[in-house]
Amino acid sequence: MLIQSLRMTARDWRAGELRFLLVALIVAVSALSSVGFFIDRMRAGLNRDANQLLGADLVINADQPVAAAWRAEAQRRGLLLADTVTFPSMAQGGEGEDSQAQLASIKAVSAGYPLRGELRITTDPEDASQALGTKTQAIPTPGTVWVDANLLPAIGVKVGGTLQLGDRRFTIAQLVAAEPDRGASFANFAPRVLLNAADLESTGLVDNFARVTYRVQVAAPSKNDFARVKDFDGWLRERIERDNVKGVRLESLANGRPEMRATLDRADRFLSLVGLLSAMLAAVAVAMAARRFMQRHLDACAMLRCLGMTQNQVGAMYLIEFALVGLAGSLLGVLVGFGAHFILLELIGTLLPADLPPVSPLPALQGIATGMLLLVGFALPPVLQLRNVPHNRVIRREQAAPQPMALATYGLGTGVFVALLLWQAGDPKLALTTAGGFLGGFAVFALVAWLGLRLLRRLRGAFAHQGWRFAVTSLQRRPGATVVQVVSLALGLMALLLLTVVRGDLVAAWERATPENAPNRFIINVLPDQKQGVEDRLRQAGVQAPVLYPMIRGRLTAVNGKPVTADTYASDDARRLANREFNLSTMAEPPAENEIVAGKWYLDAPGVAEASVEQGIARTLGLKLGDVMRFDMAGLAVDARVTSLRKVEWGSMRANFFVIINPQAMANAPATYMTAFHLPERGANLASQLSRAYPNLTVIDVSGIIRQVQEVVDQVVVAVEFLFLFTLASGVLVLYAALMGSQAERTREAGLLRALGATRKQLAQAQRIEFMLVGGLAGLLAASGAAALGWALAEYQFKFPWTFEPGVWMAGITAGVACALVGGWFGLRSVLRQPPLQTLREAG
Repeated sequence: MLIQSLRMTARDWRAGELRFLLVALIVAVSALSSVGFFIDRMRAGLNRDANQLLGADLVINADQPVAAAWRAEAQRRGLLLADTVTFPSMAQGGEGEDSQAQLASIKAVSAGYPLRGELRITTDPEDASQALGTKTQAIPTPGTVWVDANLLPAIGVKVGGTLQLGDRRFTIAQLVAAEPDRGASFANFAPRVLLNAADLESTGLVDNFARVTYRVQVAAPSKNDFARVKDFDGWLRERIERDNVKGVRLESLANGRPEMRATLDRADRFLSLVGLLSAMLAAVAVAMAARRFMQRHLDACAMLRCLGMTQNQVGAMYLIEFALVGLAGSLLGVLVGFGAHFILLELIGTLLPADLPPVSPLPALQGIATGMLLLVGFALPPVLQLRNVPHNRVIRREQAAPQPMALATYGLGTGVFVALLLWQAGDPKLALTTAGGFLGGFAVFALVAWLGLRLLRRLRGAFAHQGWRFAVTSLQRRPGATVVQVVSLALGLMALLLLTVVRGDLVAAWERATPENAPNRFIINVLPDQKQGVEDRLRQAGVQAPVLYPMIRGRLTAVNGKPVTADTYASDDARRLANREFNLSTMAEPPAENEIVAGKWYLDAPGVAEASVEQGIARTLGLKLGDVMRFDMAGLAVDARVTSLRKVEWGSMRANFFVIINPQAMANAPATYMTAFHLPERGANLASQLSRAYPNLTVIDVSGIIRQVQEVVDQVVVAVEFLFLFTLASGVLVLYAALMGSQAERTREAGLLRALGATRKQLAQAQRIEFMLVGGLAGLLAASGAAALGWALAEYQFKFPWTFEPGVWMAGITAGVACALVGGWFGLRSVLRQPPLQTLREAG
């Protein structure tokens, strides 16, 4: 049987019967594997390079110096270490009555800092304000400091001047233009002062009462060696839990930089979406190619049955043939995909790091497995139909109805399809949403196509044009083939529309989530009598409609009448919150960017204290609607009932608060004001003006963080654009398979009509009308499905606002008609160029 299968495979290959199926499989697997290779390396590179925003692969954050045993274990594992010590303190410039002081964020660093990423330094304040500077791996030399540019006007000194920190004076040697691990927390919003760790003790600033944060940065010697750091992370967590260590927090990209983690999560979803659409198109392409192969082998199977082969022998022979084709197509597809991903990397150029992590074997294994799964799931049903071809097929040109076992294999194909999506996505919600859209679209498309055929039957006599009647009759003659063609064409077009028109809308919506005018400056410590003056200066600098929010420091002292201490909670995050003061606020209306997810916004009635709490902190502290929180604000106690929970977009860089209490309850609370705003370039000297006018203010520039997030967004958008080309190739193959599936039957019918007297012009008109009807209906369905799926993805997966564009429908109908006409022309031209008798002989 194996020898016979090999002979059959060789014969079919020489006859060109397997080439379409092999090409479909190669394109499908190469599209998937090229996307897989690229996504695998890009994800690894994004996560690796995004760790620059921590300054390390892992950070140990502690309230006390990190245990020596932990450091020794890291060194034993060959990991790199660097230390930072961060705390707030006053920095003083000048001497005597001319001295000026400013609250600063002091950071002492050891050699090797940062382990990931690079500092940028300069001596030009203008360059520093725009994050322009020279990259350096050095740290301040003993006796010198590097500072933020906005500290200089606040304390009245220049680069080269001196600065007093505690008991020690330092020379300001450089300005910090960019600090990779700074983050977006308020602890880092005061102007930065970097000094050498060897000078820290001489300042006398670190004692038992100082609010000091000790961080140990941990990184592998190689940027691509993730396993060693992961193992050490597991070892640390085990020791922390075993020894019940308190006041220690392990920071990774996931929990240390939430604004970047959210951006990378969206990047993963976009890349996964491209992989999913490739998988869907691959499934449709292979199914159509296998169906075409089955139709072209019905007569051969009937002859084999007449020559004495059993059903099992016929089925086994074709299964072996398909397995050989599947293995060859999968291997070739993986090789093509491997080469294609290098071309993609070359096209993107400098937008990706030159030293991406090496290729892992997983995408290759996924490509081979995907090819075989697609073949089993979508080629097995036609093969089982071949084994059931009756002997009398040789005489009677009829095709038996599919057997129950063959129909059952279509269920297997559907299951394989869903499993493939889950595997490719790595995100069950995204996979099931997209799979549901396509499978639901298949059912709806088939129903609408069938209803359309029923309607066309009534409209056959609506026009006296003979070509119209020929076209409608042709569609009615093979309703099953017409429905399959409309559905296949609509599915292929839907994926292409989702990757073109709708993709553009998704990308635009994503970019709007981190818009160019996102807040890039914060101002804190604005006193009540300075509020109006600060607002006026912001307007003069070009800030539109500045809003200053009250900020009230308060400590949570009780919940539902029970005192709250660190021992009240088990988790370190909750204990840390219990030990710190909250930044509370009060306002009449909820912030525009916050979403109420439970309860309702307070009414601000007199004598009633109500609170709106961020849902994450409510979950951490175990708070629910109706709970009463007591806050102590400089001696003023307020008992506020939780009446709503809010969802806050922390990556928006806007002013956000954990707890907001109604204004009437906070009327007597001591408050300062803060604001977040986008400062245009023409207002770059605003910080210096405000520092001179209001020395107590702290102006924080977060444009560097915004720039880092936007760079990652831009990088992934370009990647999606180029990945689209690979998926487009798979989609074109689907369209070709859908249009050519009934080519033989159409050719035979056209030859017969010509033999009966139909002219070339009549046939051409009939074929054009038929394909325009099929293509127009498929395009309409595809556009509707793409718009609906795009809305579902934006609303439920990517969390973006969505607007429907009428251009999707215009593009869908136009593309459908154009594709159908082009495919029809390819099938019709041979009929029009040769005598009817020759056409009938070739078709027979």
